[in-house]
Amino acid sequence: MLDVDRIRADFPILKRQVHGKPLVYLDNAATSQKPEVVIQALTDYYRQYNANIHRGVHTLAEEATAAYENARRKVGRFINAYSPREVVFVRNTTEAINMVALTWGRAHVREGDVIVLSVMEHHSNLVPWQLLAQSAGAQLEFVELDPQGHLDLEHLRRLLDTHGERVKLVAMSGMSNVLGTINPVAEIAALAHAVGALFLVDSAQSVPHLPVDVQAIGCDFLAFSGHKMLGPTGIGVLWARKEVLQAMPPFMGGGEMIKRVRLRESEWNDIPHKFEAGTPNVAHGIGLGVAVDYLTGIGMENVKAHEQSLAGYALERLAAVPNLHIYGPPCPDRGGVITFNLMRGGELLIHPHDLASILDQEGIAIRAGHHCAEPLMDYYGVPATARASFYIYNTEEEVDRLAEALLRAQDLFGIS
Repeated sequence: MLDVDRIRADFPILKRQVHGKPLVYLDNAATSQKPEVVIQALTDYYRQYNANIHRGVHTLAEEATAAYENARRKVGRFINAYSPREVVFVRNTTEAINMVALTWGRAHVREGDVIVLSVMEHHSNLVPWQLLAQSAGAQLEFVELDPQGHLDLEHLRRLLDTHGERVKLVAMSGMSNVLGTINPVAEIAALAHAVGALFLVDSAQSVPHLPVDVQAIGCDFLAFSGHKMLGPTGIGVLWARKEVLQAMPPFMGGGEMIKRVRLRESEWNDIPHKFEAGTPNVAHGIGLGVAVDYLTGIGMENVKAHEQSLAGYALERLAAVPNLHIYGPPCPDRGGVITFNLMRGGELLIHPHDLASILDQEGIAIRAGHHCAEPLMDYYGVPATARASFYIYNTEEEVDRLAEALLRAQDLFGIS
């Protein structure tokens, strides 16, 4: 059990009020709040040892380099990488997936090849593959869902059996940002490898909320963002197996990613630096390392248990709200994400954007829209949904406030 009161005291923003009411922050799938230790780490860097890294021999440069590379080691341990050299710092999950598409993808995907995705994917795990397929003449196939919002693994098997060795890549989310579905990524990895394909996990929602072990999964690529796991914005991670990274061409050219430069040719630096051209986001890389320390101190099994307990409570509590339709599977197959609409007879009673505005007046922050998963909205036949998403600092009392606010919203609209 988490000591949530102690944890909440570490987050300065949770002390504020919105429209005169205590903040209830339920938009964690979009971005998480930051503990004081992460905020302090950024301040300490800029106040005490701000310098460019890897290039200087003076004290500040050496201190900054040591802190940045120590953060890389922390991240590697956090996901059980084989080596910290497999951890490439990027801006976010989106950049990580685009890097794979623009480097590995261009080198390996040809006309007639197949990339297998699912209908639940975030745009960041759709659009890069659409662009690659269009340029290479490749084909996209999509795994469908069962009625509860799980991936249809039998459909995946049929797709892999049908296309066989033409499948070059399977790319799936570790946890859906809309449905909260926790996908069986180790099983998917084994299925992909059986036909000779590589497997990429969009782990933007899973690394912050679940124990993630790349060795246990058996994946080839894994991407995630720092800002969703208590870290700063503008820093993310692409992890890939060392032999895959070594064979990939660089993403961008410039300083730091080179070992030797002549006027007409260059020799690339060792991994991961081959993929980190130019001055990196030093402060935020260090901040991500501190966020990893914070989560490690709590324990990711404890994080998962807390959020699944909250999700279970929310499913039970919200079941008493009339006209509320919830998307996604039951617990324990989902993480701390509850996506819903107020509907009757398949028609929206309150548009999610209006609902989010009403809840904001109650001090409750939720997300409304298609959540960068527009094809999934089409799949369910709705223009948008509302989403409440939990983290380590959320409480059952906040779920109660959400349920009560949904009832008041219906009263405001005269819905009986």
